[in-house]
Amino acid sequence: MLRLRWESAVLLLGVGTLLAAKVNKHKPWIETSYHGVITENNDTVILDPPLVALDKDAPVPFAGEICAFKIHGQEMPFEAVVLNKTSGEGRLRAKSPIDCELQKEYTFIIQAYDCGAGPSGTNWKKSHKAVVHIQVKDVNEFAPTFKETSYKTTVTEGKIYDSILQVEAVDEDCSPQYSQICNYEIVTPDVPFAIDRNGNIRNTEKLNYDKQHEYEIMVTAFDCGQKRATEDVLVRVDVKPVCKPGWQGASSGAIDLLPTPSPATNWTAGLLIDNNDMIFKFDGKQGAKIPDGIVPKNLTDQFTITMWMKHGPSPGLRAEKETILCNSDKTEMNRHHYALYVHNCRLVFLLRKDFDQADTFRPAEFHWKLDQICDKEWHYYVINVEFPVVTLYMDGTTYEPYLVTNDWPIHPSHIAMQLTVGACWQGGEVAKPRFAQYFHGSLASLTIRPGKIESQKVISCLQACKEGLDINSLESLGQGIKYHFNPSQSVLVIEGDDIENINQALQKVSYINSRQFPTAGVRRLKVSSKVQCFGEDVCINIPDIEAYVMVFQANEPKITISGMDHFARPATQFESERGVTLLPDIRIVSTVTKVEHSVDFKENDGVHKPVVLEEMVHNLDFCDILVIGVELDPRQECLELDRKEHQGKHLDATNSTAGYSIYGVDTMRNYELVLRQVRYRNWHTFNIFDRKFRIKCSELNGRYTSNDFNLEVNILHNSNSNFMEHVNHMVIQPPFLQSIHHPEENINSIPGSVVPSVATIVIIICVSILVFIIALGIYRIRTSHQPSSTENEGSKENEMDWDDSALTITVNPMEKYEEPHHVEEESEEEVEEEEDTTSDESGESEEEEEEEEIGNAGDKQNATRQEQLEWDDSTLPY
Repeated sequence: MLRLRWESAVLLLGVGTLLAAKVNKHKPWIETSYHGVITENNDTVILDPPLVALDKDAPVPFAGEICAFKIHGQEMPFEAVVLNKTSGEGRLRAKSPIDCELQKEYTFIIQAYDCGAGPSGTNWKKSHKAVVHIQVKDVNEFAPTFKETSYKTTVTEGKIYDSILQVEAVDEDCSPQYSQICNYEIVTPDVPFAIDRNGNIRNTEKLNYDKQHEYEIMVTAFDCGQKRATEDVLVRVDVKPVCKPGWQGASSGAIDLLPTPSPATNWTAGLLIDNNDMIFKFDGKQGAKIPDGIVPKNLTDQFTITMWMKHGPSPGLRAEKETILCNSDKTEMNRHHYALYVHNCRLVFLLRKDFDQADTFRPAEFHWKLDQICDKEWHYYVINVEFPVVTLYMDGTTYEPYLVTNDWPIHPSHIAMQLTVGACWQGGEVAKPRFAQYFHGSLASLTIRPGKIESQKVISCLQACKEGLDINSLESLGQGIKYHFNPSQSVLVIEGDDIENINQALQKVSYINSRQFPTAGVRRLKVSSKVQCFGEDVCINIPDIEAYVMVFQANEPKITISGMDHFARPATQFESERGVTLLPDIRIVSTVTKVEHSVDFKENDGVHKPVVLEEMVHNLDFCDILVIGVELDPRQECLELDRKEHQGKHLDATNSTAGYSIYGVDTMRNYELVLRQVRYRNWHTFNIFDRKFRIKCSELNGRYTSNDFNLEVNILHNSNSNFMEHVNHMVIQPPFLQSIHHPEENINSIPGSVVPSVATIVIIICVSILVFIIALGIYRIRTSHQPSSTENEGSKENEMDWDDSALTITVNPMEKYEEPHHVEEESEEEVEEEEDTTSDESGESEEEEEEEEIGNAGDKQNATRQEQLEWDDSTLPY
């Protein structure tokens, strides 16, 4: 019985399954692919097309309804829900926040399921598989950040760079819009820099080390959504000074032993000078004595000797010493106290100390053996003495002596010493004192600096003052390029694996010459190439290439000093506590005269015309105010300058009864500012009526000098003060003199220097009065021979009237007044003839004619004025 029931149940179940299969005949249908977008940190996915499933079994319940969407994929952060079973509408949403920075895109499979044949969901059918691709939309949630916490670079003053530094910021957002940096901006105001959209910083003007050593600028960044960086970045730009000839600082103390010949430095006048007046050639026959007082007699334990030297081997003279600098006994003996010389292509420095409390062996000779001493090339030598240590710097590289010879100190004596250049003075042990041990070679810029040694930084800078090789843009060199300069930048080595990169690097090599007025001539270049071959039996050879650079003669500057060159002041001003400012309006300019070819050769016969170009800005190294005539008496007069006036500048000053000297390498503008503050004070002026001064400036240790600007100062005493002050006012502002500057004129003819003296003014006044008297006499003679009417009297008097407001006129009692009467009018020819005669004989200026017209206006109101007048010249000042 039980068995039959079980079989019946099995039969009923089979029948139910068959009925369900007949009801749910079709599979749901969806699109084959979907594209979706979801914004990060949001849960809604916008699909295209919308998620909708259809079933052909509709409207049959369950079979025609959609019960589920299923996602196939590993740990997909999305789920699909059914919004309406009947319509088949669904929605795709995120199960957790989506982060674009973790994953930008998602791709997975989705299928739709119907509800089957009944409520239990049995026998449901699923659709085909559809591909869903979802992109995550970025939100600008991250701000740009810089890769470095700060940036630092160094630039050379006086140059404009395309790019001195590149800063770089990044953004963690995932989209191109928000992850890319679209703009950089310099936040610090009023700085001479600009930045482009790639972060390249450039300078907008030439930087000046004296003006500012270092710049600190803040830079920010913006992404393409205009979100600003959370923190700005600091960029430090150090300005590297261009090496200038000479020692820098307020008080250098360097003594030039080979200056350009001048009346003050005449010991180099007899030496041979190269085409450049700063290079001296020694042919083994000449030496120069340095006058006493130029260099201190007893050098301290610290001093520095510097020089440029070009020297080659001298055949037949290998055993002979070639003296560069020597300090020896002037008479009686032949002791060398210190000397610098070349011996067998070795550089030797001799330093003999005097006996003191210590009677021991001391270093006395220092030897350096260097190939450069005899290679016939220019090299820069610096000998730093910090006894007992002596160090040589050649072309900026340090060299220790290979041999040091000790000796006993020499006994002190009262014998005078003679310092020489190019040879050594032998004052004793010979029948007649003479030069010996002559030098063969060329020297330039030989200086000695007592009491101080120079730092490595300054020595390197001075060595780099000359010309050399450079690379225009180090940042633009190709990948894998290595380069190396020698200390003097005369040799450049470039290494690389790619021929094209090597070629591009060579195209960026340039010749530089930092001297403002370089030596003209040919600079020869040689390019040598070496190829390394790996695994090749035969390696190629590249021949050397020789070329040259021609440096033309620089246009030499013409330094011109101008300003008021004569003035007068009351004595009380000179006696005051501040005195009188000597040069309140001094002006220092520099121009360059360039010879240009005329365009029209027929008109000018091909003659070169000098043309004064624009003002040239460069530095000076001294300006002197010299007293002309008797030196200042320190008991009653002096030149003064407040020390604060040259503080903060590269200037210093010395004062003496002979004048005032301002020195130091600095701009012409700074020299002007300081000179304008120099005052002359005299607290006992009773016996002094004038003082004369001469101002002269120089650069490059006298290589270029200015004109001699002469200044005359008059001291006014008591009664003469009022009149002279009036004359002085006329001197300062002369309306009748114009200063015209011609390029062809002598350098002493400078703008603004034509100012009349007091005597000139008095002469002009006297001549003018004499002209008036002559004109008056002519007028009286002509009018006495012809009758005049009342109407014509006014017109004729207007033609010859004058401004007599300042004159004393007396009437001659012997003269009689004539009654006015009419006469016939003169013809036009007679009037013109009279005007011509008057003009020729009187020679009046336009200003005097204007004064006549003003006076005539008043005479018309007084028709009965007397015609015959006489001068009362008793009150005239001449």
